[in-house]
Amino acid sequence: MAAANLHELLFIIIFILPSLFLVSSNGQTRIGVVLDLGTRIGMEQKTAMEIAGREFNISLHFRDCSSSLAAGRSLLRAAAAAEELIRDEAANAIVMGTDSWEETALVADVAGNGARIPVVSFAAAPPGDSRSSRLSSFLVRMGHGNTQQMRCVAALAKSYNWRRVVAVYQENAFGTDSSGELTLLSDALHEVGAEIEHRILLPLFLPSNSSNAVVQDELIKVIDSVQSRVFIVLRSSLPVAVDLFREAKKLGLVGMDTAWILTARVAEYLDSIDPSVLYSIEGALGIKPHRTESSTSFREFKAQFGRRFRLNYPDDHYTEPSFHALQAHDGISMIGRALEKKTASHNKLLENIMESKFTGLTGRIEFRDGGLVSPEENAPRIVNVVGNGYKKLDFCGPPEMASGKLKLGGPVTWPGDLNRDPKGWGMPTDAKPMTIGVPGRTTFEKFVQVVNASDGEKKYEGFCIELFWKILDKLDYRLPYIFVPYNGTYEELVDHVYNKTYDAIVGDITILADRWEKVEFTQPFAESGLSMIVPADSKKSAWMFMKPFTMEMWLVTGSILMYTAFIIWFLEHQSNPEFKGPLMNQMGTAILFTFSSLFFAHREKVYSNLTRLVLVVWLFVVLILNSSYTASLTSMLTVQRLKPNVTDIDWLKKNNLRVGCDGDSFVRNYLEKVLEFKAGNIENVNNEYNYETQFDKNQISAAFLELPYQKVFINHYCKRFTATAQTFRFGGLGFVFQKGSPIAADVSKAILKLSEEGELKRLEEDWFSPSRECSGSRSDDNTESLSLQNFWGLYVLSGATSTVCLVVFLLHLLRKYRVCQEEEGHGDLSIWNKTAELAKYLYRGKAVVESAPPPTSADAGEDWSVSSCICESPPPRTPDDPGIPESFHDNPDEIRIPAIELAQAVRHANM
Repeated sequence: MAAANLHELLFIIIFILPSLFLVSSNGQTRIGVVLDLGTRIGMEQKTAMEIAGREFNISLHFRDCSSSLAAGRSLLRAAAAAEELIRDEAANAIVMGTDSWEETALVADVAGNGARIPVVSFAAAPPGDSRSSRLSSFLVRMGHGNTQQMRCVAALAKSYNWRRVVAVYQENAFGTDSSGELTLLSDALHEVGAEIEHRILLPLFLPSNSSNAVVQDELIKVIDSVQSRVFIVLRSSLPVAVDLFREAKKLGLVGMDTAWILTARVAEYLDSIDPSVLYSIEGALGIKPHRTESSTSFREFKAQFGRRFRLNYPDDHYTEPSFHALQAHDGISMIGRALEKKTASHNKLLENIMESKFTGLTGRIEFRDGGLVSPEENAPRIVNVVGNGYKKLDFCGPPEMASGKLKLGGPVTWPGDLNRDPKGWGMPTDAKPMTIGVPGRTTFEKFVQVVNASDGEKKYEGFCIELFWKILDKLDYRLPYIFVPYNGTYEELVDHVYNKTYDAIVGDITILADRWEKVEFTQPFAESGLSMIVPADSKKSAWMFMKPFTMEMWLVTGSILMYTAFIIWFLEHQSNPEFKGPLMNQMGTAILFTFSSLFFAHREKVYSNLTRLVLVVWLFVVLILNSSYTASLTSMLTVQRLKPNVTDIDWLKKNNLRVGCDGDSFVRNYLEKVLEFKAGNIENVNNEYNYETQFDKNQISAAFLELPYQKVFINHYCKRFTATAQTFRFGGLGFVFQKGSPIAADVSKAILKLSEEGELKRLEEDWFSPSRECSGSRSDDNTESLSLQNFWGLYVLSGATSTVCLVVFLLHLLRKYRVCQEEEGHGDLSIWNKTAELAKYLYRGKAVVESAPPPTSADAGEDWSVSSCICESPPPRTPDDPGIPESFHDNPDEIRIPAIELAQAVRHANM
């Protein structure tokens, strides 16, 4: 920074101040141009400017500023060239054709503040450079910023799932990233979840005899140590770009599953490069700035450019104008239009330039805050190198950049004529297969096991291994691989993928946040969570018979039973001798009758059809209840019911009890850091069969296992151990790949397919099926007690039927009672006496009717006739003589009393 300030000060003192007095005042406008004439770009710019100068009759004065100089000397050379144009040519404006922002900033600062003339620049200011705003009063920035095209590159990377890229760029005289392109690319990739994995930095000066060797060495480093095969070429001179493309082709880096993206600075060479070089980079994508190729002005310019360029440079056979030529033409045209509007004072030139509004060869030309406005129609275009040329694909405008995704609509020719999207990754081959690490020391061997075969070879078995083989069948490409056993911890194994010792891991690896930062996980193939295993006792209870029904169910069942018993008694006790006797005997008989009906063991006969209707509905309810109760109780007695003897983690810690876990997993660290167990109370258990031994020796009171392992353990020891409810959840079990690997996404897709097709479930059943003694048992008590909600409809049906029958019977009795009252003439009784008499009648029932034949047991409950009656009950009938009281059988010869006289005698006796 101090050296740059010194350069500026020397330039002002030595060159600029004297030149202020030497500026010509003859009124002729002169434009000074500083170019790098040693490059193809500089030659194209000079030719295009000459064409524009002739169109607007502008006098152009060129000075060469070669980029082959060192940084300090190049800066002084550019400053000297500008001073020379101001002093010797009396230039009214300076056009900086170089792409160096450092040179532009120095010239603009000195010429603007000193000579106070406009400086037109084609260089883009790097992001965060404060000088651009400070120089805005004199600097006219026609350079297109690199932000837009870097976001296009990032959108392509996201669209094709390229998570890692290799940045290729050639340093300039002012540093590795003086233009800020690398920073912009890194930021744009970060926004879409991608990153730069490796950088290929090509030196500024490459001797012609060793250029290929330098490029080759850099590419070999990529082959040996870098997985990404997405190359983004940011900046390079034409000769170095040619060497880069040819060497990449020789080394196989322009072929299967590789991708090349050329930014605008390099893609512009496609119009002037040898066809043999284009064949080397066939399939590459390029980002070319906007140009109005369909306009008449472009076609006329292209024809003039070809003739003039061929005349000026006869040894160069490629005469297609690049974007740099179009930009140079627009720059001079802009000055020419401004001169046509200016007054006699040259001070209006800068103002007129800033007010420019026209459509040039590169699109719309308009300024805001000293910089060129980039309208939506000026969006860059994606091109695809095919054969000895290129074809145009889609534009990369604001909609695509806003979504961060750019899926090319047209058919794309990829390197190696690949008929699918390239993975952009160093895909395994037979010569270089994928190295897959496999856990060689596992606690639960059903997931993965390494077996030493008799021939010395390693055999790999287990659920994870078989799942991986099935995944390979689902991929649409071959995946050569070799298994390598690793006997360290799981954490160390993951680190080996992170440091690229292994390409992947196939095993039961738990997905954790800190691991996620280092490697790429697939879709989980098994859920994961921490579960506590404890010894269990069988649940034994003297009240097991109550369990099939809930307490509410028992209460309602008892209530409906008592209600039904009351209804049967009320309907039967007046006419059925089996329900006669003292009140307590009657109620006992009714309850016994109803309760015995639960087992279909009732023996008492019923006479009333209403009773029969109530009984039919009640027996139907009883049938359903019996069946449900039997089934539920049988299920509860059949299923093993275990209860843990330890249920609380805090209780374990409070009593300073020891617990066990897999010492090679993350669980031990989790128990210490999260659950706060003392390190001395955590026992490492290295084999699934050792857990039982540790429990038997009382060395541990509980074991903490991940959910997949817990299922395997319980399936084997279901009679002795049980698992508490899962509390702590993790990301699941998955396979591991290097960060950014596209193979991880393909494997995840295959896992989802296997899951949807049921193949994953079948694989789990094959490997994790319960042992023979556990195949019919479940450790969890899933048999629930039957509740009222399951049977309330039956109870409503039974209660409603009983109530309706009761109401019908009551109505019948009340009608007969009213007739009795009318015949006996008891209307003058008090309300209390009437109520008491009614209660007696409802309890004792109907009287014997005069001249009526005595009822039989068959029709005793069906006598609905109304005749002369008294409000008393007849004596109880016997099966032998239902119509005569039993007391009269002692002396039958003396019994000759008419029915009416007998009734009156009984009445007087009771009174």
